[in-house]
Amino acid sequence: MNDATLQRNGMFAPESQPGAAARGEESILRHYLGVLMRRKWLIFGSTVAVLLVGLMLTLMMTPKYTASTTIEIQRDSNKVTGVEGVERETAPTDMEFYQTQYGLLRSQALAQAVATELRLYDDAAFFEMFGSAEGMAWFENNRIRANAPPRAYRVRKAGEILSANIAVSPVRLSRLVNVSFTSPNPEFSARVANAWSRNFIETTLARRVEATSYARRFLEGRLNQLRQRLEGSERALVGYAQRENIVNLPSTRSTGGGNVETTERSIVADDLAVMNLELGKAKADRITAQSRLNTGAATSETLTNEAINGLRRRRAELSSDYASLMVRFEPEYPAAVAMRQQIAQLDEAIGREEGRVRSVLRGTYDATTAREAGLSERVEQAKAEVLDLRRRSIQYNIYQREVDTNRELYNTVLQRYREIGVAGGVGVNNISVVDQASIPERPSSPRLLVNLLLSLIAGTALGFGLAFVREQIDDSISDPADVQDALAVPMLGTIPKSKEGDLVLALGDRKADVSEAYLAVQTNLAFSTPQGVPRSMTVTSTVPGEGKSTTAFALASSLARGGHKVLLVDGDMRSPSMHHLLHLENKRGLSNFLAGEDNVGSLCQSIEGSNLSIMAAGPPPPSAAELLSSDRLDRLMPALRERFDYVIVDAPPVMGLADAPLLAAHVEGVVFVMESHATKITPARVAIGRLRSAHANIIGVVLTKFESKRASHGYGYSYGYGDKREAA
Repeated sequence: MNDATLQRNGMFAPESQPGAAARGEESILRHYLGVLMRRKWLIFGSTVAVLLVGLMLTLMMTPKYTASTTIEIQRDSNKVTGVEGVERETAPTDMEFYQTQYGLLRSQALAQAVATELRLYDDAAFFEMFGSAEGMAWFENNRIRANAPPRAYRVRKAGEILSANIAVSPVRLSRLVNVSFTSPNPEFSARVANAWSRNFIETTLARRVEATSYARRFLEGRLNQLRQRLEGSERALVGYAQRENIVNLPSTRSTGGGNVETTERSIVADDLAVMNLELGKAKADRITAQSRLNTGAATSETLTNEAINGLRRRRAELSSDYASLMVRFEPEYPAAVAMRQQIAQLDEAIGREEGRVRSVLRGTYDATTAREAGLSERVEQAKAEVLDLRRRSIQYNIYQREVDTNRELYNTVLQRYREIGVAGGVGVNNISVVDQASIPERPSSPRLLVNLLLSLIAGTALGFGLAFVREQIDDSISDPADVQDALAVPMLGTIPKSKEGDLVLALGDRKADVSEAYLAVQTNLAFSTPQGVPRSMTVTSTVPGEGKSTTAFALASSLARGGHKVLLVDGDMRSPSMHHLLHLENKRGLSNFLAGEDNVGSLCQSIEGSNLSIMAAGPPPPSAAELLSSDRLDRLMPALRERFDYVIVDAPPVMGLADAPLLAAHVEGVVFVMESHATKITPARVAIGRLRSAHANIIGVVLTKFESKRASHGYGYSYGYGDKREAA
């Protein structure tokens, strides 16, 4: 018993078997391979058609030549002056700079500059070369028409043509850029490519100069404004200082690193500082004089006085002589009296000198005290003047800060103006040409091999697409493996498409492919029920012409050759065909029995030399459905099964008629016939649904007129074995 039958009888489910996922993937792969095999001629035809179209288009295309020039774009221009220009310096990771340069290389402004330099706007051959109908209409005998658009419009159109044929290709991981131009003329391509790089360099340099010129003009105006502001603030400062009698002297101080800062200092503050210093000295002198006066400094002064010391030495000598004289003489001795008088005179002289010294110390002390008092009074006055100056200097400092600010701004802008002037005058560009464009020797397009390869790929892709679209649109059964999935009905067998005209003769040849195929169907029928081949069967189809009558006759003949008594009933009373197939009369048959005749044996025609009998359809009744709905059909089938081993009914198609469901309800099983590659799945589902609604037992499907070449790849539906045996 095959898997389809077992699945229908519920003996196992494929999902529960080991390797179900692998079989699912294999089924999907087999489905796609089947689509490719069934539609291989469509794919082949599409591929060949696109390939031929590509070949013809390639041969018809005008050869084009591409000339390329290589330029180098550096991030920074070379530093010649050591000062900065107006443009911002780019960082090492600033890739936006290069993207901007690539955009500038593709700009319309650059294209129009090239068109202007080469005078393409007045060149009729240029517009004709690129097939511009609008441009060619501007010329007559290679001269501009009177009604032609203005020059600016022609330049713009020429620039658009150039932009459409230019290609900018940065070299990866480098600063190099390839600029390529393509045209039908090799010399013209080289001219445009070189002009493109040259104009790019010139426009870049001009843009830098223009930016510098604009900055210089701006800074000049700013300098004039700052100069006026500085002069005004200086006038305000001087006027206020004059009104308030503020006099400051310039001074310098070191700020470190060899820098010197110039500041201003007030005279009043200097005076206060000087007088404060003198007051300190006066206080020190006064303290010293007072200390010498009050602490016995007079004695020490007398000790160091030369005159007093001389007198004292003289007195000491006289005192020594007087003492020596007193040893020998009396005090009244004239010489002794004279010495005493001299000593007294010396004592008076010493006293007078000591008094003079004390008088000097007192005078010194009085002088220092008076000086200290005078300086103290002057310092207090100076302090008052400084405080008053500070009060008056608040507004002065405001004016001074404004002057300093304006001067700093002016100096900064002036320095920047000088730097820009120097940098702008150098004219160093960061773009240079590495390789000039040379005249190409061979065309860059069309490339025959590349175009053929692309056409082959496109044709194959189109073929695959058409194949899968056709497969989605085609609702017919082309692969026997799809029957179970599409209709949920077991597959009984496939019948190959016969090349012979008379199928009856082909079925009589047991070695024929058709005969072998129907024998396989009979074998599968033997496994469809536990009792073997159903004793009564109805053979029907969705629509006429699918081979149901041939299938009914083939099954009946195959069973008859097995030694069984078989009756083939033509149940299609509307359009009978069995008597034509077997060249019999159709005067009496099924319609007669259903109309009331009870002699079944007289209605059956035996085929000579076989166990096969035929019951024709009989005369066409007014309403076949009414006859089949009567109880006569219930009595017919038991009567036929008593006389024959197998009863096979060739029923009408299911769609549009009620005959087939009525006949199917009175037999043990239904064999559903489908024409491969023709019968649509949706109508077949509807037909099977109607049979099931009549409680018919659908045994399986027989796929007729099958062509193995149109089935899935590797399915194996081939009937060449019989041919080989016959040849042997």
